[in-house]
Amino acid sequence: MPVIQIPIVEVQMMIRKSASQVFQAFIDPAITTNFWFTKSSGPLEVGKHLRWEWEMYGVSCNVFVKEILEDRQIITEWGDPATHVEYLFTALTDNTTYVVIKNYGFSQTGDELIQAIKDNTGGFTTVLDGLKAYLEHNIKLNLIADKYPQENKR
Repeated sequence: MPVIQIPIVEVQMMIRKSASQVFQAFIDPAITTNFWFTKSSGPLEVGKHLRWEWEMYGVSCNVFVKEILEDRQIITEWGDPATHVEYLFTALTDNTTYVVIKNYGFSQTGDELIQAIKDNTGGFTTVLDGLKAYLEHNIKLNLIADKYPQENKR
């Protein structure tokens, strides 16, 4: 019997900050807006429906928070069609954290699936790059805003 593989986007990065600080950067939109989306309807809380916005593109996304394990894991659903996004935080030392983001549950097939995987891999890699610069060096690289300058409406 053939094995059916479920497509999973997976990106990772070591961040030179504690697991608590890195985890909080995703929970608290006051921090997250420095490296990812520009606006959120609130902090991540289990069972909560949120709206994230990228104002420079005139784009928004609905997010549902499924699970949170303090300083270790966040699981959300987002997008249309919705996919699952899992954020994993592993403390390597008191001041280094390995972050893994997994995105799965794609409903697309064929070329549309390939495009979704490419877009999400690039997008989540950019998020981790921006996170690293912001938390480690307090630098806002504006990576998300600069990714598609021709579409930037701001």
